[in-house]
Amino acid sequence: MTLASEQRRHKAGQPGMREEESGMIRPLEGVRVVEFAGLGPAPFATMLLADMGAEVIRIGRPGDEAKGDGRFMERGRAEVLGLDLKSEEGLRQALDRLASADVLIEGFRPGKMEALRLGPADVAAVNPRIVYGRMTGWGQEGPMAHMAGHDINYLGLTGVLSLMGHPDREPVPPLNLVADFGGGGMYLAFGIVSALHRVRETGAGMVIDAAMIHGTTHLATFVHAAVARGRWLPERGTNMLDGGAPFYRVYRTQDDRFMAVGPLEPQFYRTFIETVGADPAFLDMQWDRPSWPEMARQLEALFATRTQADWAAAFDGLDACVTPVLSMDEAMTHLQLAGCFTTDEAGTETTPAPRFSPLPGPAGD
Repeated sequence: MTLASEQRRHKAGQPGMREEESGMIRPLEGVRVVEFAGLGPAPFATMLLADMGAEVIRIGRPGDEAKGDGRFMERGRAEVLGLDLKSEEGLRQALDRLASADVLIEGFRPGKMEALRLGPADVAAVNPRIVYGRMTGWGQEGPMAHMAGHDINYLGLTGVLSLMGHPDREPVPPLNLVADFGGGGMYLAFGIVSALHRVRETGAGMVIDAAMIHGTTHLATFVHAAVARGRWLPERGTNMLDGGAPFYRVYRTQDDRFMAVGPLEPQFYRTFIETVGADPAFLDMQWDRPSWPEMARQLEALFATRTQADWAAAFDGLDACVTPVLSMDEAMTHLQLAGCFTTDEAGTETTPAPRFSPLPGPAGD
């Protein structure tokens, strides 16, 4: 390990530590990953593997060795190399590391790795057991495969973006969490772990094509099922889970803050209606869709009479599925999120997820 990578190590319990150092279970310890530096979802997938204990060697362009501070999505890299992959020496060094790796991760446009002589066939020649993970927006094939794109484009083409926002306004992008990190990075990491299991069973390497449009479409399986069954209207903001239902939406409070309301089940809905002080007739109107707009207007007026702190106190401890909408800074200090963040002299960042623990022995042991 280089001095720079040693300096990027975190204190005990944080990403980048070995299992015996951190006291945390890291199921992927012993797995070696070679990451070809890129943007967004591929580094996120790499971070997930590193968080679980994988040893990551990151290969970037010459000069990339000094980039980053080893935190957030760059964390957990055991070594960072800057190589000119178009040179014979750079190619040799990359193949040397791939020869002993379990996983390769790349996020370039289709054909880029082949042009560098680092495509699946090239790498298989030095390591036939490797899991070759490919992260793209549009996939390896198709009329748009070589085109540029971002989260908003993948959401748009898959139809998912058309469902988000108010009925009388343009669709609203949900940050870049859905296609980039949900439909992209998470699916790549899941595919890699699945392939590692298969390779250990068969001894034969695998290629993973993780396309964001595919992952996003798969994420939307629930909505596709609702549409197919006639339970989802095409108009934005008119359905149960898109802000159309008065019992599943966000309300503004007196101090221009917000409360998130989501009591779908009847017992939670009853507690919500009674606590907010709404008309008792609302109890029998939950699924009367024509009544939703008027119910929402009355609930808007009720929430506007008290501050967010007042409403948070009123619902504290109640099974009503009502919570305050916190800022990012406030979330870091909320008691329920204890363990979701870690702080050191460099600042605060997220901790690995999910957590693992040994299965308990039989009762009485």
